[in-house]
Amino acid sequence: MKPIYSLLSASILLAGSAHTLASSEKQPLEFKDVFDFRYAQDTVLSENGQFLSFSAQPYRGDNSGHVYDLTTNELIAQVPRGVKPHINKSATWVAFTQTPSLLTQETASKEEKKKLPSQLVLVNTQTKQQQTFDNVVDYQLSNDGTWLAYREKADNSKLSSDNSKNKDDSVGITSDKKDKAYELVIINLNNGNLQRIQRVGQYSLSPTGLGVLFNQLSDDGSDNRISFVELNNSQQHILFDEPGITLSRARWHPDGELIAFYQGNYVNNDVRRRHYQLTLWDAKNNTTKQISNPQQWFSGKTASLKWSEQGERLYFENRPRLAPKEQALKYKDDASLTDFDTIRAQKGLKIWHNNDPEIKTREVKTWEETNKHRHYQAVYHLNGERVAQLSDTRTPSIELNTEAEFLLVSNDQPYLEQIMYNGFYRDYYAVQVTTGAKHLIVKESPFTPSVSPTGQHALLFKDQHVWLKTLDSQKVSVLTKAIRDAIFADDKHDYPEPQPGYGFAGWQLDGSVAYVYSKYDIWAFDVNTLEATRLTQGKETQTQYRIVQLEDNKLGFASNETLFLSAHNLQNKQTHIATLALDSGKLTKVLSDAARFDLVKKAKHSDKVIFTKQSYHQFPDYWQTDTQFNTPQKVTDLNPQLSQFAWGQKPELVQYKGYNGEDLQGVLIKPANYKEGDQVPVVIYFYRYMSQRMYDFPKMELNHRPNFPMFTSNGYALFLPDIRFEIGHPGRSSTQTMINAAQKLIDIGVADPNRIGLQGHSWAGYQSAFMVTQTDMFKAVVSGAPVSNMTSAYSGIRLKSGLARQFQYESGQSRIGKTLAEAPELYIENSPVFFADKVNTPILIMFGDEDGAVPWQEGIQYYLALRRYNKDAIFLQYEGEPHHLKQFPNQLDFSIRMMEYFDHHLKGLPAANWIKQGEAYTAE
Repeated sequence: MKPIYSLLSASILLAGSAHTLASSEKQPLEFKDVFDFRYAQDTVLSENGQFLSFSAQPYRGDNSGHVYDLTTNELIAQVPRGVKPHINKSATWVAFTQTPSLLTQETASKEEKKKLPSQLVLVNTQTKQQQTFDNVVDYQLSNDGTWLAYREKADNSKLSSDNSKNKDDSVGITSDKKDKAYELVIINLNNGNLQRIQRVGQYSLSPTGLGVLFNQLSDDGSDNRISFVELNNSQQHILFDEPGITLSRARWHPDGELIAFYQGNYVNNDVRRRHYQLTLWDAKNNTTKQISNPQQWFSGKTASLKWSEQGERLYFENRPRLAPKEQALKYKDDASLTDFDTIRAQKGLKIWHNNDPEIKTREVKTWEETNKHRHYQAVYHLNGERVAQLSDTRTPSIELNTEAEFLLVSNDQPYLEQIMYNGFYRDYYAVQVTTGAKHLIVKESPFTPSVSPTGQHALLFKDQHVWLKTLDSQKVSVLTKAIRDAIFADDKHDYPEPQPGYGFAGWQLDGSVAYVYSKYDIWAFDVNTLEATRLTQGKETQTQYRIVQLEDNKLGFASNETLFLSAHNLQNKQTHIATLALDSGKLTKVLSDAARFDLVKKAKHSDKVIFTKQSYHQFPDYWQTDTQFNTPQKVTDLNPQLSQFAWGQKPELVQYKGYNGEDLQGVLIKPANYKEGDQVPVVIYFYRYMSQRMYDFPKMELNHRPNFPMFTSNGYALFLPDIRFEIGHPGRSSTQTMINAAQKLIDIGVADPNRIGLQGHSWAGYQSAFMVTQTDMFKAVVSGAPVSNMTSAYSGIRLKSGLARQFQYESGQSRIGKTLAEAPELYIENSPVFFADKVNTPILIMFGDEDGAVPWQEGIQYYLALRRYNKDAIFLQYEGEPHHLKQFPNQLDFSIRMMEYFDHHLKGLPAANWIKQGEAYTAE
């Protein structure tokens, strides 16, 4: 049994987790050591709070499914290669999907990988025994854990797995390519009795174990049917039996006796236009009801289904009926070969027109990812048997909460053109769930409002203040203008766009109180008197209080509720946990230390809470406590090997000045064997704000950024500075800030002035590429995916999103604030390529040649300009990679080359051959 770490109080328990062993006793980190560090993924907590489960994933290797009994903190089960844990409601079983080993996956061909089988492993939480089921496609467990249903992919059977190729011309039915049919296995886990049903497509197990609804597919569609099997006697009942019938989705009512599902028919082989009838079937009484859509609306194959928690509402989706599909002209005879219309029908063409709301690349992305199968939200009310349309073509976007009486809907369609250069705007409305009636909240807003639980009021942010809107009368009142001693607009916002607020914290359940964030504090506003009350005292200590919400579908706060708060100190960067009693106003610090605490989970039906504690030297393992935070106990120890390594010194905050004299901070981590007075090589890694990472455990991975302990364990100091920007002059302002930061490291005696390097990616890649055109202070730079020419990048396209890049310069991250025609001098001033002749610093440029954010030609431009002036420049082109490296061999390769590059230029180690002479291309 694993020992329980428990002490009398959280303050005693969590104090002083010091880095005690002398670093000389520990070994430096190597790249292979990174592979073994494990992180918890897909964490689940049983509803009764007794069991915690997750998949422990190493950076390189096979996952392991873990199950902990929180009554003893014992690790009661490990499942090799277990992923995606699921705990049934009664917590009798923890289910894992068991994947093939990494070696099997890496040695399989592309076609073989598609056929690799997965297993299902069930862990009995009482006996701790494991059961394995082979070749499982998908599975479902009943709430009480008695019944398991899963589809099995037989080793020697094709079992309609590609019945799209089978067509009966007499029936005229072709099933969809992606619809697969497998054998359905239903098992009573108490006695082992099982039943097998052939050729099953979709299925749904009643949560109460009443039965299973399923559809069977025949090769030619002539014998398709939707059926139900009773679990207590294995009797099957055919509900619908007609050629081509199919089932797209099914969801049981929470009481397990009523099921909603969509039924369609393959006779219509146009998937986008096929009608799927929403149907309710009462399994207990064998009665069927069809739910009618509004006139000229229909539900398609991809429509979703969801019940409210108590089952009084069924949320479904629909869409306007589509015009019949036009038949494309094709060559069919000799005459068609010379027919103009037929010939031109084979063309490949997209017409870009100035009146298009979106440019074609964005329009294509929007169509493929959103509009092609777009549905809108509707709801069916069981009491009253009525349908309300909640979103539609005029308000297509909705934030769904199945328990709310009023929801937020929005529309960005009027602003599609200005999104291309001016940022993202929407019209927002509150929609009443019972009727579908909508009330305007705000038009053309870049900020998301918040609607009260009663739908009477909404909060919105504009003109640097929070406003309250009464929706019936459309009366608007400013809430925060009279409050002089608090900041409600983000004072660190340095973009050429409207200043955002700090956000809304929520509502009282009866809608009488609205909760709002200032820079530091949480404020309560009475919606009737507009009176403001400050609930926290963060300003005095520069601590930022924010509510931590651990419950799904929460509508608001009870007047006597005790809230969980995250409290981040902006000066010392520590993050503690506090509680706030709304009835008494009592604020209590419950978890604190020189560390960062995060609440992770709360059990649905108990007071069990899971949290993490982390710092640069402490991995964020899981801890458990109750809602009073009594006697916290450590649960996991995922990376005990951490104690073996010389990780680096305790991080320190360093103060310096920004370009305009503003006080800024950065995190300095000295090397493991640092001795006071040593001047050491420093790698500066940056982007924008970085000092909030003071107490973050470093990500143990290899990718486009340096692995922090890899450097601090091997003789480097690492510095993470905050950067601020001047609108119109991002290049020179960030350069001056970086010079100030680096000079501070020299002044305090840590940095060797001749051994300071920069590493940044994307926006920081741009900054580093620009900085070396202005200063020779840095001795080596690794620049990932930098924009080098703002004049060319301005009129380019972000290929991943299809958006024009203009918004990024006029109102976004690049911070020019004007069009290219208005201020060409600013675009030139901020473009490294125009000053390539000034560069005297060795630079390593890295790009993926399928970068969807920054055109990789930007790197080529800079490399060619540097090459023209015979500068020390190397360009790494990673094939088939996007903006951030995704393929493990490339991640490892770049990490090694980055280290080799800095080792040579900052430590004076011999240059690797690729640094001295590159690598010749060969096709072998």
